[in-house]
Formats: sequence, C-alpha cells, structure tokens
Amino acid sequence: MKDKIIKTLEKIKPILAADGGSIELIDVDEKTGTVKVKLAGACGSCPFSAMTLKGVVEKMIKEDVPEVKKVIMG
Repeated sequence: MKDKIIKTLEKIKPILAADGGSIELIDVDEKTGTVKVKLAGACGSCPFSAMTLKGVVEKMIKEDVPEVKKVIMG
C-alpha cells in the first residue's frame, strides 16, 4: 500500500510545485487506512492548505489506493 501511495504523491508533487509547494509522506497506518502527509513550501503556510489536502491530495490517493480511508496532515 505504501508504494502505491508514494507513486500517487509523485503525481501530486508537480501540481503543488506549480504554486511553490510540495508534499511529504509522514506515515501510513494500514490497519485504519490513514495516511499522514506534510504539506511543505508555499503549501505549508497557505490558508487553503486544508482544501488542497481534501480536494486534491485525499481525492487522488483514494482513487489510486482504495484501501485509504482518510488523509491527514502531520
């Protein structure tokens, strides 16, 4: 599961980089289906980071890795 998430994050990074941001994987809890990520760069301090997390990051990860139940910031 972790490898699939990493591949998805590699697809997300260019989207965030266009606005000066990036993303890092912090942890994957396979039992609960929870993925913890850190938004970095401009995304780390952006007031819209919660929308980015849910609307882009979580959506793309769940599409690629159905076992994921939620994505949180860590």
